[in-house]
Amino acid sequence: MRNMGQSELAEQLGVTRQTIHAVENGKFVPSTLLAMKMAALLDTKVEELFELEESDWKQE
Repeated sequence: MRNMGQSELAEQLGVTRQTIHAVENGKFVPSTLLAMKMAALLDTKVEELFELEESDWKQE
């Protein structure tokens, strides 16, 4: 989105590029605050960036 690379996005959010990579690959679930910052920076809604899957409802 917005033709922004991982490094630039990470810098603007105050996180590492590895954090952005992990979020993109579903290896890391960002905090609510980080998710909201990402959405604001990308001028979109949190719901457009992240979706709740059925497995997220099940307790382990």
